[in-house]
Amino acid sequence: MSAANPYPLTGSVPTRMHVVRADESDHRTWLNDAPVCPALDKHHIAHVGVWEASGPFELARPDQSGTFLMACIGGEGEVKADGQWRRIEAGQACLLPPFVTNQMKYTGREPWKICWVRYHESRESNPIVSSTSPVLGAYDPWPLYRAIQGLHAECQGGQSPAHVHLWVELIHSHVLHFAQPHQADPRLWKLWRQVEESLAHNWTVDELAARACVCREHLRRLCQEELGRSPMQHVTFLRMQRARDLLSTTDMKVESITREVGYQNPNTFSNTFKKWVGWRPSEHRR
Repeated sequence: MSAANPYPLTGSVPTRMHVVRADESDHRTWLNDAPVCPALDKHHIAHVGVWEASGPFELARPDQSGTFLMACIGGEGEVKADGQWRRIEAGQACLLPPFVTNQMKYTGREPWKICWVRYHESRESNPIVSSTSPVLGAYDPWPLYRAIQGLHAECQGGQSPAHVHLWVELIHSHVLHFAQPHQADPRLWKLWRQVEESLAHNWTVDELAARACVCREHLRRLCQEELGRSPMQHVTFLRMQRARDLLSTTDMKVESITREVGYQNPNTFSNTFKKWVGWRPSEHRR
């Protein structure tokens, strides 16, 4: 992969695109004409935008340096999340944590219309994604879409500081509404806090259900509705998040991290990490 093209894209480029960026540090060609809005940096937002794609394309970026939220307005496409391709269609949003491979593709017949917000975060900062954040779920995209379009229009004109501030705050709040849902079932919130504190434990669906005081099937439905994952998939997500952080911020050996996050077999851990994050633990540390 060349340094000049860190965002490889194959197929046709989206036919309509409006983008606003925080600064001019990113020199990718598709950002060249985007207006600059320094106010985005207050919330560590790198860029926001909307696009409409009417031809097949596939985009991939390894190790994206910030949380990425995309919401679908029309049509459908696919996003690589949790190590598998997930379909996203109108009325849904997908939330990807930082420092994982970001891949998406469109192969549908109807134009794929999405809006997005991309953050830039350091490995030591507290990311937007938490243990109760969904990966894929129902989401009304129109308020976020209109806020992004409003900011774009303002930045094309006089850039009134007061108006820009309001648009940026609105965009960030719409992301938080999805990423940190206050209406989450308290039983799940308490359960995942317990799991986070004991990732080395050999968790099973039966024990998770017992801790949440629900039956297995009800726990599965709750997790699917609120997180877009099964209970054990979310345990894996939490383990991979912790492993990623330990690899990035400590000198712990990979073997020690393997045990810390509940794996006894280093090969199983390495394969799972590659599937969920995009590369092997040793490559991630480099």
